[in-house]
Amino acid sequence: MLSSYGKREWRSILLIGLILTATSLIGGLWWLALAWATITAALLSFFRDPNRSVPTQRGAVVCPADGRISSIHTLDHFDPLDGPATCIRIFMSILDVHVNRSPCHATIKSIAHRPGNHLSVLNPRSVEENESNLLLLVHPTTHQRLAAVRQIAGRLARTIVCGVDEHDILQHGQRFGMIKFGSTVELYLPANMHPDIQVKKGRYVYGGITIAALVESPQRFDTSQNLPATGGAQSSAATTRTAP
Repeated sequence: MLSSYGKREWRSILLIGLILTATSLIGGLWWLALAWATITAALLSFFRDPNRSVPTQRGAVVCPADGRISSIHTLDHFDPLDGPATCIRIFMSILDVHVNRSPCHATIKSIAHRPGNHLSVLNPRSVEENESNLLLLVHPTTHQRLAAVRQIAGRLARTIVCGVDEHDILQHGQRFGMIKFGSTVELYLPANMHPDIQVKKGRYVYGGITIAALVESPQRFDTSQNLPATGGAQSSAATTRTAP
């Protein structure tokens, strides 16, 4: 299954790949046809979007992206969550699935896009200076601030796709966008949710599957499907792009 968020790109790749492969076969260049087919398959794999079985454990917050945990740190104050928070940073290589997923069942309170640079993710300044898109997630009924997810562009990943709008309701593990060709995704959890972090730096995680943290709240926060939902349909895709 290929992601609808990259439909324009993978359709072009597939068409060009088929033409080059067919032309090579017609010319009797089977080795060149095999090379084109291999390259096409590799490029298409950047847009793969596998189905995921999302954990139903109460209080489970799942990782929003595939990749390797590059940092777990605390902040004395994180403005979007209006207080101290824990940040779990996930590095997405070009070989990883690039689709991003909601860490919990929530309503999108706000989406904030910030223009910026496209430094290499190996540069420590990249997480602060690069283009990013931040989603603030709140409880659908109590409006308690549950989490924030920040998509950060990199040197190769210059297109952040956000396929949802403010006030949309996201189910636990639901797709909401992608960063084409990798980069970084950050998950922020407020301290008042008492997050029990379940991952460690260096661990490889899977979006929508790996439990990033277990949380509790006096508001009886629940990430299961038992929470009332009032319309989880996704809106039309909104894409933020920068010049290549």
